[in-house]
Amino acid sequence: MEKKAEELACHSEDAVFGRKSHHPEHVKQNLTNRLNRIEGQIRGIKGMIDKDVYCDDVITQISATQSALNSVAKILLEGHLKGCVVDRLSEGDDEVLDELVVTIQKLMKK
Repeated sequence: MEKKAEELACHSEDAVFGRKSHHPEHVKQNLTNRLNRIEGQIRGIKGMIDKDVYCDDVITQISATQSALNSVAKILLEGHLKGCVVDRLSEGDDEVLDELVVTIQKLMKK
């Protein structure tokens, strides 16, 4: 089921912290759950290093962790595109496109 842009994220300005995103609770919970699993994977990798686990096995776990982080980034990027970017473009703010190019370049470096 495809979500509407407003269900994914939108942005606002905060006097203290600048721009902020607002994700629905179900999206926040999904991201938090994924990040908690990634945190556990990182702890597991540290434990593997401590136990002198075979390098190839450690590298496999690192690859799985990187893939999990990429999944989090994809969710955030989708919400950003369907929420923040669409909103800012509709407000006439074309600068968001330059920011988006930089963001995508950062993701592609991986």
